[in-house]
Amino acid sequence: MLTVDFGAFPVGPGDRVLDIGCGAGRHAFEALRRGADVVALDTDRGELASVAGMFAAMRQAGEVPPGGRGRVVAGDATALPLPEASFDRVIAAEVLEHIRSDQAALAEIARVLRPGGLAAITVPAWLPERICWQLSEEYHTVPGGHLRIFTLGELTAKLTAAGLRPAGRHRAHALHSPYWWLKCAVGVSRDDHLLARAYHRLLVWEIMQRPPAMRLADRVLSPILGKSVVIYAVRQPARASREEAHAA
Repeated sequence: MLTVDFGAFPVGPGDRVLDIGCGAGRHAFEALRRGADVVALDTDRGELASVAGMFAAMRQAGEVPPGGRGRVVAGDATALPLPEASFDRVIAAEVLEHIRSDQAALAEIARVLRPGGLAAITVPAWLPERICWQLSEEYHTVPGGHLRIFTLGELTAKLTAAGLRPAGRHRAHALHSPYWWLKCAVGVSRDDHLLARAYHRLLVWEIMQRPPAMRLADRVLSPILGKSVVIYAVRQPARASREEAHAA
């Protein structure tokens, strides 16, 4: 299940792509299928081992175009162990809400992204997330959980302050918002609840089968109910960033 729209975030052979907080690797795998040179970064070494195994399996299965490469790196988003201006594309999907020093993480994204390069930043959208917080304290107080709810204005301001110029946005995963509201209402840890299990099966079926009616419903509802907001932002040249900061 991709949150980033690779139509709005073009990736192809020769592009150097960094997936920060890659988790299970969904966006890293898609970038590799498109022939990019991909680095998947996370603090969880167990997740990284699984991602590395999938990279190898994809290559063995012939799913990686010539020149495509995937590797994993353990690291902290606020202190990336990577050179300056070394990537054409950076993805940070559902990461910033977990990081106390989110502005430091955005500064690191800008540092490793080449001038003119493109970042895709996704966070939970304000309204669906606020409803989750209201329904369940457990949802946002578990270890490693969400530390903040971003408004669109706050996220845009923080991107701009880091030298990343917003260049487009959209919402995604409308069908997932009611699932999380249901989970919060019955108990986040209640995976055995009949309604939660039934809705989860529906989502898995939708992801695997992609029925046209449900794809249409998600597309129509996402601008209002989308669980995630996605912002695409261009790395400004250093001089432009300084001039904008001075003007502000």
